[in-house]
Amino acid sequence: MKGYIRRRGRYSWQITLDVGRGPDGRRQRVFEAVHSPRKSDAQKRLAELVAQLEKGVCRAPGRLTAAEHLRNWLTGYVKTNCSLRTFDAVQSIIENHLIPSLGRIQLKQLSPQVIQDYYGKACQKLSPRSVHYHHRILKQSLRYAIRQGYLGNNPCDLVDLPSPHKKPMRTLTPSEFDVLLENASSNQFYPIIYTAVSSGLRQGELLALRWRDVDPDITMSISVNRTLLKRRGVCRFEEPKTSHSRRRVAMTPKLASFLREYRAQREQLYRQLGKELTLDDLVFANLEGKPIDPSVLTHNFAKIVKRAGLESVRFHDLRHTFASLMLLRGAKPKVISEALGHSSVAFTMDVYSHIIEGMQQDAMALLDEVLPQGVVKNFVAKMSPTCGVMSSKP
Repeated sequence: MKGYIRRRGRYSWQITLDVGRGPDGRRQRVFEAVHSPRKSDAQKRLAELVAQLEKGVCRAPGRLTAAEHLRNWLTGYVKTNCSLRTFDAVQSIIENHLIPSLGRIQLKQLSPQVIQDYYGKACQKLSPRSVHYHHRILKQSLRYAIRQGYLGNNPCDLVDLPSPHKKPMRTLTPSEFDVLLENASSNQFYPIIYTAVSSGLRQGELLALRWRDVDPDITMSISVNRTLLKRRGVCRFEEPKTSHSRRRVAMTPKLASFLREYRAQREQLYRQLGKELTLDDLVFANLEGKPIDPSVLTHNFAKIVKRAGLESVRFHDLRHTFASLMLLRGAKPKVISEALGHSSVAFTMDVYSHIIEGMQQDAMALLDEVLPQGVVKNFVAKMSPTCGVMSSKP
């Protein structure tokens, strides 16, 4: 194996690696540009490439395009390491956005300037949050290219992202939630709505609950062990996305009482249908005992919200309402983070930072109750002329 270095410009070098001949007998070479005024940097990179090739870590990419690499990463990494829902989302962005704009460019020619230009054009049609997600996908795919030996550095590290604009979070006040429940009282989805705001569970987690996961009598808790996802029109149960999502959530006494009564009604319904309610039956199901379609729940919830006169309220906002009420009632952030299944307390604090900022006045009022009243005296008269003056002597 031979390697060569030649100057391409005042501050750049080209590495050429001769890796032998391919199956067709043609000479195979690996090219890489090193942007540095020092030849020693190019020599260092050449030594790294030679070592990687000898170990079989690096493969000659030839004229690999960005489109080819993105699809290879999608099937080689994303499909085997992420959930089906994540795979679908990443595949959609790759096929509908990244490849049409960047796909024809050779992977090694994917410079920060090219990526920056793509983000600028994308911001004309998409929100900054969406562009941030595109950046995350592209950056992770290029990290994969580095591990495979196709790139020496990640051009995404040198790109400036658009300033994110956080969408104001919509939470329900206690009075608004009373109005919502009043309008949902005669709806078949009332039990799900009430449980959602009382537990903070996600929609998919609620729809996947079995009676064996709910204990309103002894532990007064709900165990989250799976979730219901709809993929390409088909509903299926899956394990939680992360280890933090697999959790046990404590119930309020009111929720425990409600679920006991709700279970008694379900048992009576099953007896009328000539069946017996078992621990493996779904807590929230249709008359046939099958899972409720998430789209159907979302559609019906939108109707209830409209009838209640509440604007821009989604089903997921019930989860935000749960967390907000917990914070306002003085619950510890770690407890709320564990109940929500977040990966860290820091993430929870970031999501609900606006609520925490509004709690400072209440916190100061509590501190005022603890601290004694200060007594103002004539402290100025008691101060000596040299008070607070440092001596120049050692």
